[in-house]
Amino acid sequence: MKKRTESWPRIAVIGGGQMARALVGGWLGRGAPAEGLAIADPVESQRDWLARRFQKIALHSDNAAAAAQAEVWVMAVKPQQLAEVATALAPLAANQHPLVISIAAGISASDLSRWLGGHASVVRAMPNRPALIGAGVTGLYADTDVSAPHRAMTERLLEAVGSAVWVQSEGDIDLVTAVSGSGPAYFFLLIELLEAAGIAQGLSADVARKLAVGTAAGASALAKASGEEPSVLREQVTSKGGTTAAALAVFKDAGLDQIVMRAVQAAAERSREIAAEFGSKR
Repeated sequence: MKKRTESWPRIAVIGGGQMARALVGGWLGRGAPAEGLAIADPVESQRDWLARRFQKIALHSDNAAAAAQAEVWVMAVKPQQLAEVATALAPLAANQHPLVISIAAGISASDLSRWLGGHASVVRAMPNRPALIGAGVTGLYADTDVSAPHRAMTERLLEAVGSAVWVQSEGDIDLVTAVSGSGPAYFFLLIELLEAAGIAQGLSADVARKLAVGTAAGASALAKASGEEPSVLREQVTSKGGTTAAALAVFKDAGLDQIVMRAVQAAAERSREIAAEFGSKR
């Protein structure tokens, strides 16, 4: 008996940056045929890198050439470029009515749909950088006119690089951007600061780096595996009058909780500003 193979749509990725590479790598790892994928990027050096990394995938300098045979278009360009790119693809969208997945921060589904002439099903996705190693988490939003099959296809494609979660309102995508889209940088900063503190206290740079990175990785893995609330895990580590309690008291006195609140709020506000700057005004 022949092994049943999962069917894949033909996919065009518009933009060949790191997130696009992560997605393509994830799809190939899940069994997507390279011959069904195409990537468009105007930069020759980018295409050369992609050609070395992904054999048999069609590479184009022209977006329409990449999208011409695709059922799914993944828009992986910068927010400030999306209006121009989408408007140029509108005639093709009128013929193909593709599922369009946008990973551009801040740009609303309605703006993207308008630029595409209203001829596409648009889903907004906000993956994060750990998608590069298959450990990402992606927030997803779609208007009510996006069909159940298109929603299922989107979820399947994004779960190739980690987990995915749907949000109920488009405004929530700005919060996803602030919490998980930008979130890896917050943890990288904490690792950086913990490493620097260890060095300042006398550890070698190599030892401090291994301790900081390993502790972050272990804490994250434990939080995911245990199913416990983070507050419970924190309490389990914290003995009354012990070393952890002394450190956490400093964080509390410095107002770390409010600092994090303000940081996430600033990121969410910037996402909304991007929408206003590069979206509805055009």
